[in-house]
Amino acid sequence: MTETPDDHARHNARMQRMAVAREKMQARRTLERGLLIVHTGNGKGKSSSAFGMAIRSIGWGMRVAILQYVKGRWETGERNFFDAHPDLATFEVMGEGFTWETQDRAQDIAAARAAWERSKEMILDPAIDFVILDELNIVLRDDTLPVAEIVAFLNDRPLTKHICITGRNAKPELLAIADLVTEFGEVKHPYHAGFKAQKGVEY
Repeated sequence: MTETPDDHARHNARMQRMAVAREKMQARRTLERGLLIVHTGNGKGKSSSAFGMAIRSIGWGMRVAILQYVKGRWETGERNFFDAHPDLATFEVMGEGFTWETQDRAQDIAAARAAWERSKEMILDPAIDFVILDELNIVLRDDTLPVAEIVAFLNDRPLTKHICITGRNAKPELLAIADLVTEFGEVKHPYHAGFKAQKGVEY
């Protein structure tokens, strides 16, 4: 298809109208405060996206704290990275593994409780700008922590920082108070074709 000068002129006029409309839309958006963000759904990328925001925040000189609820003592690329660069962010692993790995509900509850108490410290710390609670949704799904307690605390949280909560099956009560919710949907996954988890992609 060959474009003519008229095609270019129409395109430029359309882009100019779009620019004006976007400027008006942006002018109406004046709120600025810490956001409560939830990444959920059965698709891959929830934690990865949160770590991407962590890097973005670090790029702006913000202080980031990351707490992992479930992954246990696995070796992961993100853990290796932040362990090697402790000046960039606080990175703490407090999970004991998935429930089918631990097979000990009392242990799961104790680990989740300790992680939540540490999460509250991070959220209340004025030196931290962005807190990631990785796979807290899994803990809430399994009723290892009471969702009402978490929601009540988050409703009264300091509004000076962003908080991102990840994991499948986010509770409706949490979705209701979130400012930003993204549902990650699976279209295709190599696991179903017989691939094992790939270093650098899955962990």
